Amino acid sequence: MKILLSNDDGVHAEGIRVLAEELKQIADVIIVAPDRNRSGASNSLTLENPLRVNEIAPNVHSVQGTPTDCVHFALNELMKDDYPDLVLSGINHGANLGDDVLYSGTVAAAMEGHFLGVQSIALSLVGNTHFNTAAKIARQLVEQHQRQPIPTNRLLNVNIPDVAWEDLGDIKITRLGARHHAENMIKQLDPRGKQIYWLGPPGKEQDAGIGTDFYALEQKKVSITPLQVDLTAHESLPSMNKWLKGS
Repeated sequence: MKILLSNDDGVHAEGIRVLAEELKQIADVIIVAPDRNRSGASNSLTLENPLRVNEIAPNVHSVQGTPTDCVHFALNELMKDDYPDLVLSGINHGANLGDDVLYSGTVAAAMEGHFLGVQSIALSLVGNTHFNTAAKIARQLVEQHQRQPIPTNRLLNVNIPDVAWEDLGDIKITRLGARHHAENMIKQLDPRGKQIYWLGPPGKEQDAGIGTDFYALEQKKVSITPLQVDLTAHESLPSMNKWLKGS
């Protein structure tokens, strides 16, 4: 197999390094990742500046751009004549649960692979310690896909508890939960006395019951949520047509 790896924590992040080391045992691995941390970049593309790409090691490319830029460049230029079998994004340093997927650069990198026709998986460790646990889960999913291809045209959002392998629960197929609104912004003064603002902490869980990704992680289980990209509210189309006609 040939696997493209990307992330939003940057090409030098521990998560992508551990993931590459694990997957090199079963596949050819090419890394194309941002030159620095681009967490929260979502699906943004760099449109007004050129992308500068450096091969910093064999099959390891650093891109001055977003996670989406990285996968777009990899599939439309670097690997356009030899497409990978899978795109994996991560291992993210922290969870991507519920509403997080709307902002996540990790999920966005996988989504770009999905847009461009490659089965894609986003991987996040709910913490910053047991990356080996997450890497083993990634390998397990890749080997399962080799034996039996993932049976849906969806990208997968995978979250792994930050625990040792022997303490890990089983794997659950889940739906996205939801958070309350983010907490208030934090106001401070810079050294020159000018007002600056920091984003507040994420909101607490609002929809975190049985069947959600939040609930699976609370039980120390791996969460796999299939995501669809079509945001159309199809069930609203008839009522919107009636509204437009004034009936």
